[in-house]
Amino acid sequence: MKAVRINEFGGTDVMKIEDIARPVPAPDEVLVEVYASGVNPVDSVIRSGENATLRSFLKLPMTLGWDASGIVIEAGSEVTALKAGDHVYGIPNFPGDGSYAEYCVGKATQFAIKPKSLDFTQAAGVPLAALTAWTGMFAHGELKSGQRILIQGASGSVGSFGLQFAKAIGAYVIGMASAENVDYVTQLGADEVIDYKTQNFEELLHDVDVVLEASPVRNNSERIKAFGVLKAGGIFVSVNSDFPFNDELLEAAEAKKVRVALSPNQPKQEWLTEIAELVDAGKVQVLIHKVFPLNEVDEAHRQIATWHVLGRLILDIKS
Repeated sequence: MKAVRINEFGGTDVMKIEDIARPVPAPDEVLVEVYASGVNPVDSVIRSGENATLRSFLKLPMTLGWDASGIVIEAGSEVTALKAGDHVYGIPNFPGDGSYAEYCVGKATQFAIKPKSLDFTQAAGVPLAALTAWTGMFAHGELKSGQRILIQGASGSVGSFGLQFAKAIGAYVIGMASAENVDYVTQLGADEVIDYKTQNFEELLHDVDVVLEASPVRNNSERIKAFGVLKAGGIFVSVNSDFPFNDELLEAAEAKKVRVALSPNQPKQEWLTEIAELVDAGKVQVLIHKVFPLNEVDEAHRQIATWHVLGRLILDIKS
């Protein structure tokens, strides 16, 4: 099968389309014929090898890609929730059996039936970003109907899903974005939008229940600013789990009587199923920026590395 592989870390030129053996699913895994794969900012970070935390988990050579949609070809002997022929979306075993490939394998618990209202291309744009937002807001942020949430990086892939999930459960959503993206965030349903370049959010907001850091900024001093807008007992959640909290931040959180959490993605089948239900109910949009053929993966990586793409970038694997 064809797969986009890297044998060394570096720029976009290290990605090569190679012919490799089709993976074989373990008893608790599914083999998926991949129709499309999402392209995420973390993909370019992994390819570059520049993040020491992520790099420690990686073993070369490897197939890139952390989002998949397609059809189950084979289910392992222990798998009961999915079967051959199911149209699914989810997260492959990564690092390892990435989704920039004609086939991938993954734990069956990391895949679910894709939203019926989405084609494979659209569905491929959902799993990683949506699950990252879901994990952060609900598993760690404990967001509930009627609460107020500030989403930093609301125009990004994680932030835009988080915004829509929060609105779907009845939360009051304040989004942070640049001036050029204010209309985009408003159209997604934000109740308020703050231009982070010209407005100081820490002077404008108060009594917020949850802050979700979904921006690419890695700065603990900037994180501490958010504590001042939280209620006592409020929760600051960062999806940038590769950038740990320092002692100064932990001391500031204790002084302000707020809770903090780093939120690595949790790929759970039940959450993917809930997300599909929200999509099919018309409560969550999946906006596609551009679809690339597999042989233009280098351009997809150049674009995603800018962190300024509105909507999802997708690799068309099947055609």
